Amino acid sequence: MPLSELLFKKIDNSALIVFRVIFGLLLILESVGAILTGWVKRTLIEPEFTFSFIGFEWLQPLPGNGMYFYYLLMGLLGLMVMLGYKYRFAMIAFTILWAGSYFMQKASYNNHYYLLILISGIMALLPANSLYSIDAQKNPNIRQEFMPSWCKWIIVLQLFIVYTYASVAKMYPDWLDLTVAKNLMASKKDYFLIGELLQQRWLHYLLTYAGILFDLLIVPALLWKPTRKWAFIASIFFHLFNSFVFQIGIFPYLSLAFTLFFFEPKTIQRIFLKKKQFYDAESLSLPKNRKIFLLAASVYFMIQLALPIRHWFIKGDVLWTEEGHRLSWRMMLRSKHGLTNYRLIDKQTGEKTDVNLNNYLSPKQKRIATTKPDVIWQFAQHLKREYAKEGKDISVFVSGNLSINGKEYKPFIDSEVDLAAVEWDALRHSEWILPSE
Repeated sequence: MPLSELLFKKIDNSALIVFRVIFGLLLILESVGAILTGWVKRTLIEPEFTFSFIGFEWLQPLPGNGMYFYYLLMGLLGLMVMLGYKYRFAMIAFTILWAGSYFMQKASYNNHYYLLILISGIMALLPANSLYSIDAQKNPNIRQEFMPSWCKWIIVLQLFIVYTYASVAKMYPDWLDLTVAKNLMASKKDYFLIGELLQQRWLHYLLTYAGILFDLLIVPALLWKPTRKWAFIASIFFHLFNSFVFQIGIFPYLSLAFTLFFFEPKTIQRIFLKKKQFYDAESLSLPKNRKIFLLAASVYFMIQLALPIRHWFIKGDVLWTEEGHRLSWRMMLRSKHGLTNYRLIDKQTGEKTDVNLNNYLSPKQKRIATTKPDVIWQFAQHLKREYAKEGKDISVFVSGNLSINGKEYKPFIDSEVDLAAVEWDALRHSEWILPSE
């Protein structure tokens, strides 16, 4: 099939319309749920400052209770998406606000949050308000029963990248020998009814190798009609298990909603939109700006393909250094525990002071400030700025030992390097991170 026909053929838009409604609902639940569960308070309000992505230090939470209003606004935008009211504005605004929340803090880093940025940005481009929306009621000119087929394939390709990289990342010794599964389930031992079941070795085998196979095969299996039904059933079990056991918010349900794009449009229309006229005309509409579209899409997906492999070009093991870990679909791959001490030396008086992390950081922040080198560097910079306000010029030396996946602690920070005086280079290995064996 020619590329132009694959991307620009008109197809029924039932899947996109239904997905918009579910997606908007999930955005509401994610935004309001973050307030009701105390996540906003613990992560964005109680801490004195947040560890933002490097380069986004200016992006800090709103003062006082401002972040509650920030998340309520995102919930309102989710409702507008769900109803299809001023859809394009609502989707763009949500994407910007969600990205802002994501880049302003690392204490609750999650690949799913990053995926939500990407999907929200993609949805802002799609004609998801062309039917069953307030926009379409007010402006009949935008009503249509179809969409260009690229609206489907851009979602499918994004998911293929996510799942494939997630599968490849699992193919390392600690995952394959069940260490990761055992550690993950150990913290679930007290779960009602299923706690003991989660400790069984046979289940660890199943979760370990089914996890690899599911991520690797789910998109092709959903695309191929003979396996689609079984892949969908597997998706239900897989994602509901993750939801109940790991409690990872809306992601399992968002993943199930994505399956709408894999089923035949007629099936979606028959189940969800019985009153909708099904679009089955065979027509091809080539937009005038298709070359620009294809170029932009190519650049976007090249970036998506490149980001997850950048750690291969940085010295050291990414599990140890964290360099190239974020934005790479490396999900639930390891557990880390650190024993880290920050020592300050006044350059004028020579006075030495050991930092009590409790005076600066929340419990979540303490965990990442003892295990993640980029956060350790950021905290050193923060300490330098705080003491500079008092007219003091300090050096910050860090001695740290790290345990990955419950193994023995090993030194991972060069205690002879003044981290307050070191520049950060996102594209190169930081030599003050000691090598792993």
